Amino acid sequence: MDASDIRILSAGTALPGPAVDNATLARRFNMEPLWEQWIDVFIGTATRHLAVDLATGDIRSSLAELGELAARRALDGAGLQPSDVDVIVLGTATPDNLMPATVNLVADRLGVNHLPTYQLQSGCAGAVQALDVARQMLLGDRHSTALVIAGDVCAKHFDLTTDLKSLPPAELVNVVLFGDGAGAAVLTNEDVPGSTAIRHVINELCGLGRSPGQILEWYGLADRNSASSPVKEDYKAIEESVPTMAAEILESLLKATGWARADVDYIMPPQLSGKMTERIMAGLDLPHAAEVSCVAETGNTGNALPFLQLERVLSKMADGDRAVCVAVESSKWIKGGFALEHL
Repeated sequence: MDASDIRILSAGTALPGPAVDNATLARRFNMEPLWEQWIDVFIGTATRHLAVDLATGDIRSSLAELGELAARRALDGAGLQPSDVDVIVLGTATPDNLMPATVNLVADRLGVNHLPTYQLQSGCAGAVQALDVARQMLLGDRHSTALVIAGDVCAKHFDLTTDLKSLPPAELVNVVLFGDGAGAAVLTNEDVPGSTAIRHVINELCGLGRSPGQILEWYGLADRNSASSPVKEDYKAIEESVPTMAAEILESLLKATGWARADVDYIMPPQLSGKMTERIMAGLDLPHAAEVSCVAETGNTGNALPFLQLERVLSKMADGDRAVCVAVESSKWIKGGFALEHL
């Protein structure tokens, strides 16, 4: 079986709670009106969905809950039941617990048992890595249908008592940049008419000897009162590197598929923020490709984002259409992406 015979049947997504706009955030944290303008000008995110209720501090959704909902929507789109799935792969940077693995909690919620499950711990490229693992497994004879899930719930790391006015911009941006969500896709190695073929996948670590662009800490009993921030990001390194890496990923996908730039009908660019996406798109040089982005409405949902984009693009693609997804993992610098063709 050729790798390009693996098909995507459907995608589904799930976002927690109502959309939270910048004005609501500003009011919740007693920030000045200029703060709201700063988000619009420098971040470009208008709304996001959070798994925490800002009014009460209660967690309203776990990753397992969002993953189950996204998975059921993807399975419904494929006309399948959970019992039809042969293998489940989940990618996330923010599992609900260190143990048990969130993928197994999702499987339990779906009511499935006696099948292999895999969980990948990764940042924004985790969705692509999970897709790649599932794709590789379907190339053999053991499995025919895979459920791929990816998502993140960052809101559980929020400290709602923090005085945001005291935070430096490098930490303040994390409060407005991220949102929560999950996505899922159903893959098969069967020849299903009207499905979308995965023509190529890129999953390449390229961070040898390079400092991480993002660090997300797990705090245990011994250090839970640490004054150190649980989230650290080198935004200058990210801003400098991601547009270049995105262009390199696109070139690699085009070379692997033999496609010209004019052959690409849809582009799903990295979704760090609305403003970063604008910079990235300017460097990709795909004048005929329709951009499929959602970060301005959803915030940066980490591993959910490629599937949020995928759900949108699958609804648009017609016979012969081609789409490219580009994802960059800045925690230790991974190039991710995939090329699709609707048959």
